[in-house]
Amino acid sequence: MTTTTYTVVGMNCSHCVGAVSTEIGRIPGVSDVQVDLGSGAVTVISEQSLAETAVRAAVDEAGYELVSPAASR
Repeated sequence: MTTTTYTVVGMNCSHCVGAVSTEIGRIPGVSDVQVDLGSGAVTVISEQSLAETAVRAAVDEAGYELVSPAASR
């Protein structure tokens, strides 16, 4: 399992959290998505490392902006 935390900007309500969680959750291999609305941190747990382009595309589809991966383990 791989855990990566990204920073997403533009989220300001529970609908935003749901939209981002849903779109990232559709990426094959993603097992969990946790969003911290206050900080904009989005933690993604997946079976293996994900291509940042896939995560960026999912966040874009939800209507928000991926700034960068904050950390990964």
